[in-house]
Amino acid sequence: MSDDQISDVPPNHLSIDPRSEFYNEEVLLRDVGIRFNGVEKTNVHEYDVTEGWVRVEVPTAKDRRGNPMVVKLKGTVEPYFRGDE
Repeated sequence: MSDDQISDVPPNHLSIDPRSEFYNEEVLLRDVGIRFNGVEKTNVHEYDVTEGWVRVEVPTAKDRRGNPMVVKLKGTVEPYFRGDE
């Protein structure tokens, strides 16, 4: 992706899981922050602005492969680049 294709607005849908089709390392390196229903979230695994949901990690639970369990929460999603604040 060239510099002119990287915008000042994070993508509509992004995941931190490299196996996901919505994973984008270049965007993640820019340090994306998420406000969910007006509250800063630091445990977001994936988000979708249009559909209005985030998947957050449950810190005490793991799936059978040892990955963190995630739950889907619906609400207002506001992604931003932390360096731009």
